[in-house]
Amino acid sequence: PPCVCCPPTVTSPCKILKCNSEFWAATSGSHHLGAEEAPEFCTALRAYAHCTRRTARTCRGDLAYHSAVHGIDDLMVQHNCSKDGPTSQPRLRTLPPGDSQERSDSPEICHYEKSFHKHSAAPNYTHCGLFGDPHLRTFTDTFQTCKVQGAWPLIDNNYLNVQVTNTPVLPGSSATATSKLTIIFKSFQECVDQKVYQAEMDELPAAFVDGSKNGGDKHGANSLKITEKVSGQHIEIQAKYIGTTIVVRQVGRYLTFAVRMPEEVVNAVEDRDSQGLYLCLRGCPANQQIDFQAVRSAQATEGRARRKGPSLPAPPEAFTYETATAKCREKLPVEDLYFQSCVFDLLTTGDVNFMLAAYYAFEDVKMLHSNKDKLHLYERTRVLSPGNTAPTGTHPALWVALLCLCWLCLL
Repeated sequence: PPCVCCPPTVTSPCKILKCNSEFWAATSGSHHLGAEEAPEFCTALRAYAHCTRRTARTCRGDLAYHSAVHGIDDLMVQHNCSKDGPTSQPRLRTLPPGDSQERSDSPEICHYEKSFHKHSAAPNYTHCGLFGDPHLRTFTDTFQTCKVQGAWPLIDNNYLNVQVTNTPVLPGSSATATSKLTIIFKSFQECVDQKVYQAEMDELPAAFVDGSKNGGDKHGANSLKITEKVSGQHIEIQAKYIGTTIVVRQVGRYLTFAVRMPEEVVNAVEDRDSQGLYLCLRGCPANQQIDFQAVRSAQATEGRARRKGPSLPAPPEAFTYETATAKCREKLPVEDLYFQSCVFDLLTTGDVNFMLAAYYAFEDVKMLHSNKDKLHLYERTRVLSPGNTAPTGTHPALWVALLCLCWLCLL
């Protein structure tokens, strides 16, 4: 079945998820169907198309709807289905007697390490995180500070999609932070139904959009589970069928994201060339990365403007370089990029919660990163020519540049 890219919001009148679930129910196990059963699949597909047409008006502009319509067209061609023909009501799946969402005897295929690596070495795991203003650590341990205002795909592979929405922290400021997060776990064999998780500012649910806390009605449903660690502040999603752990937090008003994922899953994409905006894999686009030379120039201009009069908005709480570094050292004693991000965010936003966001982001790295020698990242020295973007690498040389920036903030 086609996998949608973005779900409708919880309050949306768009009923595309209902159409999706009816189609999946009708075609459960259809990947085992022989050619002689293709007419049954085409019937379900036409019913799916009819359902999307019924909800077309309320779904206008909804990405999930347009993705489903495109997927239906592709499947029609792939299975040589006629658009004209019977559209019977989809049949509902039934579970064996005594089955429930609390099953523990999941099929082996629903445990990544057991099924994918039974006769080979353990998989290599990678980590990606997004936090603060916002700072991105990619699967290749590249560290970037980005603008990326609006909606951006963080992960997009054959098994799941993650999209974040970043909004301005202060009026008139380029500083943004994550205000919304959507995670789509795609339907996978006999393990899980498609599940959608969505969090927003001041709303960190401990369940999927449909109210469930696991992978649905399939035999291996418990290979996908949500656990609430701290009510309204910290949830963890375990997707054992793809060997993946996701941590979502709300710190202050904004969200943080961290994931541990096998390299095999990270790279499971059908069209490698289409993954250019997959931030965790490719990083932020060059024009969205923060150039520290440009930031220093902007801060200098802002400082001069403030000396002439209050023409620019001031942060709600003023941090000096000394108070920002002292505050960040309370939680981040090592002066790595997490520490530097903390200082940068306090000076930019004046919000002490950004210090906690950096602290928890590093705590998640310690829990999720498989290489304990790569927990701390440092900036390397690199000459920036005009038009270049933020450098990446390993050496604490950015500190001098940040020091200059911070003193300019005080002018």
